[in-house]
Amino acid sequence: MERNIDPHSPIRSFFSEALHRSLHKELGLPETQDVDAYIVEMMVKFMHWDSVFAVRDASGRPVETVAAMLMEGDIRVNADSFAREREVHRHIGDFLLFWSGMFPEFLKHLKRPGSPDSVLDVTEQARYSYHVVSTFEYPPFDGEAPMFRKLSADFEAYQEGLRRVRSGFEGLGPWVSGFSA
Repeated sequence: MERNIDPHSPIRSFFSEALHRSLHKELGLPETQDVDAYIVEMMVKFMHWDSVFAVRDASGRPVETVAAMLMEGDIRVNADSFAREREVHRHIGDFLLFWSGMFPEFLKHLKRPGSPDSVLDVTEQARYSYHVVSTFEYPPFDGEAPMFRKLSADFEAYQEGLRRVRSGFEGLGPWVSGFSA
């Protein structure tokens, strides 16, 4: 279910200001309005659990491991179109950026022994998934391709920016500081 949050909502403004501070004032990254806006929208969208696990299998069940998401996004396995491949890789990049930046403690759960994701290199997979998305350089995706190239190339910087946003949440309440996987 797609949820709409008012474009002028206080939470969107809060995320935007916190991200700008962490990326540009603290880390000194150049201004990237497209990437900044995209990450803020991802943060707002991922406030809803159903968006975090938005990739669904053919039966409509949420796909909860990155390994299974990769199969859903593989045109040779489960993806029924290249657009589906792009959609799933976009979600994988977002999923890994969100968790590794905002809640890195979740990665212990994701990579627990015996999990299909136990051998996952989060950074490399996220970079690769964003790279796949960036190769869609034709309409209607051509306008976003350069932004996804930036997300791929500078993934670690954006990940660190989200970690700094998270550190700004400390003390705001148990919904953030008390999170555990």
